[in-house]
Amino acid sequence: MFRLSAAVGAALLLGACGGGGSGGTNPPGPPTQLVKSAGDAQNWYFNNPLPAILSVTVEDADGKPVPNIVVTWNVASGGGAVSPTQSTSNANGVATTVDSIGSSTLQTVTATFTGFPSTVTFNEAATTPPTTGSVDIKDNFFSPNGLAVQVGGSVTWTWAGSTSHTLTFTSGPAPLPAETPAQMTGTRTITFNSVGSYAYHCTIHSGMAATLTIVH
Repeated sequence: MFRLSAAVGAALLLGACGGGGSGGTNPPGPPTQLVKSAGDAQNWYFNNPLPAILSVTVEDADGKPVPNIVVTWNVASGGGAVSPTQSTSNANGVATTVDSIGSSTLQTVTATFTGFPSTVTFNEAATTPPTTGSVDIKDNFFSPNGLAVQVGGSVTWTWAGSTSHTLTFTSGPAPLPAETPAQMTGTRTITFNSVGSYAYHCTIHSGMAATLTIVH
């Protein structure tokens, strides 16, 4: 009985102390590190928001995420803008911003917080968007399944498979292009005059889907 009581007492004491070697529920210490999480080294098009947000993680000296820290974002070179210019780290220590690249080929964005002695730098690149695009409709996939074209430009779909497929738009700026009925051969060219993201698929074959992004 004594041994059992002693064992239970030791277990309770260990739990109360947050034992187990993982630090338990001890809160993080002061922020000392800033780590890039996502969004670096993107290649996109002049004067458009980058596809992925910029993200950093605020950490203490032991690598624990630190919440409620205000991170300041700044376009250091290359033009464009970030929004917001300040964001607060969440419960996972993550702070984010949306980066709109400008008219320069190269852009740098920095992130920092008060008391952090340096900055974290994101390097992005931009080029002129294409004014036309082409997609092959094959069995059973679109090639490519992701495409970007400048607003006012056109995309040509070519049926290149051995079975019938439709071209059916499911989302995007209204009005959506009309559906192309099932066919095995032929082409269709569509001009897009609205900026936004379109999703389309073949109604006959499950999982046969693709996206189209129209940029400035």
